[in-house]
Amino acid sequence: MPYIGSPPSEPARSLTIVDKVAMVWDMETGDPDDFLTLLMLLDHPRVDLRAVTVVPGSPAQIGVVRHGLALLDRTVPVGAYDINDTGGDVSAWHYEAFGDIPPSTEAEPASELLLEYVDADTTLLTGGPNRSLGAALAAAERSGRDWRIGTWVAQGGFAGEGVVPRERQLPKFAGKVTCPTWNLNGDPASALRGLGYGGMGVRRFVSKNVCHGVIYDEAMHERFEPVRDRRRSLELVWTAMGDYLRRRGRGKAFHDPLAAACAIDPSIGTWAEVELYYEKVGRWGEWGSRPRAGTGTWIITDHDHEKFLDTMLAA
Repeated sequence: MPYIGSPPSEPARSLTIVDKVAMVWDMETGDPDDFLTLLMLLDHPRVDLRAVTVVPGSPAQIGVVRHGLALLDRTVPVGAYDINDTGGDVSAWHYEAFGDIPPSTEAEPASELLLEYVDADTTLLTGGPNRSLGAALAAAERSGRDWRIGTWVAQGGFAGEGVVPRERQLPKFAGKVTCPTWNLNGDPASALRGLGYGGMGVRRFVSKNVCHGVIYDEAMHERFEPVRDRRRSLELVWTAMGDYLRRRGRGKAFHDPLAAACAIDPSIGTWAEVELYYEKVGRWGEWGSRPRAGTGTWIITDHDHEKFLDTMLAA
């Protein structure tokens, strides 16, 4: 299969922003769906993507993100939590689908970008361990800055028994109250710091019990096919995921695209206001949630799949 796309030769441009959700995307690259989310956010008609930050932010990861920007002909500030990190995973899929991608060290400190581009009118969308958010909160505290975050939408967390009705629990989570969750377990202290921060308007967690049920499979592939020429990103996603399905013979969980869609249109989800908590049990620790009014923290318990698709495929 030929590599998917090549960066255009014309100079990068910035989109004209009208009535869009101001957003910053904090991502990782150990999984295909973070990168596919980046592509779809870059040319989504309802998104003003102000910056992209990467955790941990190795040169290989920054190179992948910059390749995505080039494919969509966009100029967006890029930040790294730690540009000196040598272990930042880039999945083999990225190179299978998009060819050789050179590393890059062209990145600013992620915490500085968050402090610059996230404000009371911005949505911070996180798809990996929340180290950059934790670093930005610590920096704001040290400087005495009253930093405001409009909305934090995090892919991660867990809502189970006592929050999600049994008939809506995925079989593998049925009856569970707590569960390990990768993104929050990647830096529990930063996640807890974000949960306790008083300068946030709303916190929304797109939890495992729902996002693990959203799969890019042959049926979703067919939904992308007739509309893939609406936007450059949809063509790239359709081509990349077609190759993924052929190579692996199975679908791919679309955790981060669901979180991104909920950041664009929260009405996609059914939400419960909760207290999110962490228990240090086992090797990694587990997260749970319990109903509690007035926290400003909401967790997804169900979603409207057609509205999700309509949002991601918007022209």
